[in-house]
Amino acid sequence: MKRVILYSSNNCSHCQTAKRYLEAQKIPFRLCNVKTPAGQKEFAKLRARAVPVLKIGEHILHGFNVKSFNRLYGD
Repeated sequence: MKRVILYSSNNCSHCQTAKRYLEAQKIPFRLCNVKTPAGQKEFAKLRARAVPVLKIGEHILHGFNVKSFNRLYGD
């Protein structure tokens, strides 16, 4: 099973969709709020421009798409 980290912000509807999907599928994940100082620092290392971003094992998924997520998580 791959480690999953969801980088999100509080008022991001796509982030909420991703979070609900992970919870519904009972996929364990760590939530990283990019609005906190620690979250900003961690998010900056990814060089991403917007949330949501999911780190699935060593893979980075920009935006949330069920098909893309399942493909990366299932590999």
